[in-house]
Amino acid sequence: MSDGLTVLVVPTGTANLASIKAAFGRLGATVVMAENPDQIDAAERVVLPGVGAFGASMTEVREHGFHEPLAARIRAGRPTMAVCVGLQLLFDASEESDGVPGLGVLPGTISRLPATLRVPQLGWNQVEPGPDCAMIEPGHAYFANSYRAAPPAPDGWAAATADHGGPMIAALERGAVLGCQFHPELSGAWGQALMGRWLARSTTTGSTSC
Repeated sequence: MSDGLTVLVVPTGTANLASIKAAFGRLGATVVMAENPDQIDAAERVVLPGVGAFGASMTEVREHGFHEPLAARIRAGRPTMAVCVGLQLLFDASEESDGVPGLGVLPGTISRLPATLRVPQLGWNQVEPGPDCAMIEPGHAYFANSYRAAPPAPDGWAAATADHGGPMIAALERGAVLGCQFHPELSGAWGQALMGRWLARSTTTGSTSC
């Protein structure tokens, strides 16, 4: 990647920041941690990571005042990547944390994986992009999740799916916004290439309103 790329990472209190920083560093990007809400509006590229509980992550985001500028930039289609719990935070709510509202950018409630499965899902799974996906290609990604969004994709979004006791949304994309239930930063060369495509798209794609 070219020099001068900067990625603003929103702290959720539970993210694997070392892996995120290392992956973007290999692509020539500099990672900066967000400290105030104004940075989210000003940033060219924002990453919302997460490892852990929906409620704890959403509380961290709200307490720092990040929720409103995050929702606004995603609705506007500005370059944003949401990873694992970060993707789940885009929805209205999650069964994991009753009474805790998400960002509400996407409609619906995140649900627990079927009780018949061993949870969490830890390991590699096949990702199959839908025909409208521009950034996501077929491949294997590393997942670490007990909850998931169910198909179909929300209106206006392209989805990739995976199967774990039934179909689940593995990733969503719209313009320069990319949400991954898996961890691209832990998904080897395939994940690194996906992050590179997002960085490239973030330099060429303008905002698109919902």
